[in-house]
Amino acid sequence: MLSAESAAVIRATLPAVGGALDEITTRCYAAMFRDRPELLDGMFNRGNQASGAQRRALAGSIAGFATALLDAPDTRPDTLLDRIAHKHAAVGVTDDQYTIVHKYLFGAIAEVLGDAVTPEVAAAWDEVYWLMAGALIGREARLYQDAGVEPGKVWRQWAVAERRVETPDVVSFLLRPADGRPAPRARAGQYVSVRVRMADGVHQLRQYSLSSEPGGDLRRITVKRLAGTAGTPDGEVSGLLHEQVREGDELALSAPFGDVFLDDPADATAPVTLISAGIGGTPMTGILAHLQALGSTRPVLVLHADRSPADHALRADTRRLVERLPNARAVFWYERPGTEEPDAREGLMNLEGIEVPVDSAVFLCGPLPFMREVRAQLLRAGVPARSIRYEVFGPDLWLPGPAA
Repeated sequence: MLSAESAAVIRATLPAVGGALDEITTRCYAAMFRDRPELLDGMFNRGNQASGAQRRALAGSIAGFATALLDAPDTRPDTLLDRIAHKHAAVGVTDDQYTIVHKYLFGAIAEVLGDAVTPEVAAAWDEVYWLMAGALIGREARLYQDAGVEPGKVWRQWAVAERRVETPDVVSFLLRPADGRPAPRARAGQYVSVRVRMADGVHQLRQYSLSSEPGGDLRRITVKRLAGTAGTPDGEVSGLLHEQVREGDELALSAPFGDVFLDDPADATAPVTLISAGIGGTPMTGILAHLQALGSTRPVLVLHADRSPADHALRADTRRLVERLPNARAVFWYERPGTEEPDAREGLMNLEGIEVPVDSAVFLCGPLPFMREVRAQLLRAGVPARSIRYEVFGPDLWLPGPAA
């Protein structure tokens, strides 16, 4: 709980601090990487730094946490904390790194806000930071314990058993533990981090969903080559995986993490709705494979949007899994329909005429604008917000909240 004295200060200064957080986090990361360049080696993704996604995620999480403390002082925003903790565990964050970030973050706050940062203001925001950090440290410790790994030591070598081209810009890698020991436990919908060494010697990492049934020792990740946009570079990790990794090579993978997953007990009967666009279909295929492996009879609705059937990665896998589930059906949308899917709908996903069960567990993954639009459609259709779970590839820039 935030102390009453600090709560009053945070409420008064949140507009000013919140408005300056982008500049604050920009300066924070610039100074931190200047003094501690080793943090860019296998901890922070350079693409996310270049695009600004990482700093915006940090700014949003701090502002969101502070706002939640004010709006509900007796509780903590568990959804936000759980999501961040899983992301941190997947890259091996350890307790001492919170002290490092604190140093540079509060140095940047003092630089940007100047004399407005009185001792009282600094103390109040310090309390917010350490409340958030303490909650995350506790969660991450439990995640490491549950994964059977020491804090920060999440990496293990996996051998590429097969490389499969899915579409012109998507490849899948089937992987098994290189040491011959059993694969770690994974849940359907979770992701792993992949860490690779770039040409300049720096390790970079990226998260990829498990796109196959997570129960066996053979796991699959499906990787889209990330093309840069104006002002942002091409994806380093995806580019290397596409161009260099072949059958017989080894990759360093983290233990599986992620707070968006489906545990399906044998007696589960509630409907499941899987909604995705583009490469966001990868965790959905993993969930479908899990349901099929368990012989589930739950009603399953699969909704997917893509540019065309040829661009729809894992389309055949999705169709096959849907056909094997007794109460499953799929609807696809394509901007450029083709003869491969004669029953597909044309254009962007529109849920008009689609009956999504209001008691369904809904899983949502895809580009942020897509998820915002579809979530709004689901809410209008009567699906409760608490039933909609979403996954974001990379830093989470869409934090839960009334306007989300």
